[in-house]
Amino acid sequence: MTIVRLSPWGQLATLQSDMARFVNQALGSSEGGNGSGQASTWLPPVDVAETASELVLAFDLPGIAEEDIAVELDDNVLTISGQRERKHEAEGESFYRYERRFGAFSRSVSLPSGVSEADIAASYENGVLEVSVPKPQEPKPRRIPIGTGSARAIEGKGRRKS
Repeated sequence: MTIVRLSPWGQLATLQSDMARFVNQALGSSEGGNGSGQASTWLPPVDVAETASELVLAFDLPGIAEEDIAVELDDNVLTISGQRERKHEAEGESFYRYERRFGAFSRSVSLPSGVSEADIAASYENGVLEVSVPKPQEPKPRRIPIGTGSARAIEGKGRRKS
């Protein structure tokens, strides 16, 4: 029996993946390697896991060289992009089915606010890109003293009248 803990991050990643596939189908783009010989956009699968201190994203990118993968963070959106090219075009041979996807890809995942680019770590081994994102610290309320020489502080516990 496997117990799966539901997480808003995992649900968000699934929603992003489903929406991207829907848009690709609606625009008539092929899902890569349909036998037409044309490259297309495709989405690599991603696993999102959460530990006590970080989010870990694992992207399946077999057959892609590490230098052909870009990892970028912009406005709390982590984007993994690159391209896989078909290496063997067989002339004179007939292929009945192309299932391996090729062409450009880009996969974006929203991260919680407060994530620092300097804290993100990425590693690539055996066709799997693993990105570790430390969870940002929760903002904590602070006491603000009033006056310059006074250590007195005001705490509000009253209710506003409507």
